[in-house]
Amino acid sequence: MNKRKNAITDVPGIRVGQVEDPVGLTGCTVILCEPAATGGVDQRGGSPGTRETDLLDPINRVDKVNAILLTGGSAFGLDAAAGVMRHLQENKIGFNAGNVRVPIVPAAVLFDLGLGDPSAHPDAEMGYLACQAATSEAPSQGNHGAGCGATVGKLFGMGQAMKSGIGTASLDLGGGLIVGAIVAVNAFGDVIDPESNGILAGTRSTSLGPLKLGTSGYFADTLHSLRTLPGRAVMKLAAGSNTVIGVVANNARFDKAATCKVAQMAQDGLARCIRPAHSMLDGDTIFAVSTGQKKADVSTVGAWAAEVLALAILNAVRAAQPSGGLPALGSN
Repeated sequence: MNKRKNAITDVPGIRVGQVEDPVGLTGCTVILCEPAATGGVDQRGGSPGTRETDLLDPINRVDKVNAILLTGGSAFGLDAAAGVMRHLQENKIGFNAGNVRVPIVPAAVLFDLGLGDPSAHPDAEMGYLACQAATSEAPSQGNHGAGCGATVGKLFGMGQAMKSGIGTASLDLGGGLIVGAIVAVNAFGDVIDPESNGILAGTRSTSLGPLKLGTSGYFADTLHSLRTLPGRAVMKLAAGSNTVIGVVANNARFDKAATCKVAQMAQDGLARCIRPAHSMLDGDTIFAVSTGQKKADVSTVGAWAAEVLALAILNAVRAAQPSGGLPALGSN
């Protein structure tokens, strides 16, 4: 029996590849489903950047996906999907449309243009390389892939934000049923430890000064700051610069409607760890894939999908390292 990796790649049939630009501070993460898996999505933030999400509506025809792309670069980053499609096409993978196989690659972007080089963004070549790098090993966490330029806590602008990243986790539900998640955390708000209700990473009270992480008063507390006139007045500084994007995977035998339900329930894990969540300034989008081997109850899998997504979010900020002049929890 394979040793559990505490990663989305514990789910049979899932491989992950990541490529990042450590100078431009952007990157992409590709989740490959081999064989194709049933796909679903739940999109709740008010500023999404997505591709092929309409296809995942249960009323529509195609129910299998070959890969999912999580990428930086805002809407520019959607170019990386062309590279993922090229890699799959070369390997004759995709929906059988008769005389051709069309790879099905839903995608979501996050805005990381406020850190590093705003002209740097993932392109088709980066998407292709991410596919070539795909492995069933545990993906690197923190400043890798789509998490390379991820940040949190941007109420008062990037000067008082913190570095975040990408995280992964998995849970064994027994009987061979596995639920895993991978998520790039680029939230407007703060990341909260659900057990202590304390802020782990988020808006800092000042960009300078003697305060250190862990010191009382280090965090401004985004939610409480929104009750103040200054907090409401500066919300425009964070507009369009956020989004949490991720994938939850399981090896249950679900149809597209049930898989969408898993994605919907997984959003509760996001809400437990990010405060506020699903704002008009975030594009929060969670995909789900069901690889189809095990009989399972959708409510049970969805409930644990929320738990594993929360764990992945916490891992993302704990693994993050300082970058672009911003501090990170992982450096303490």
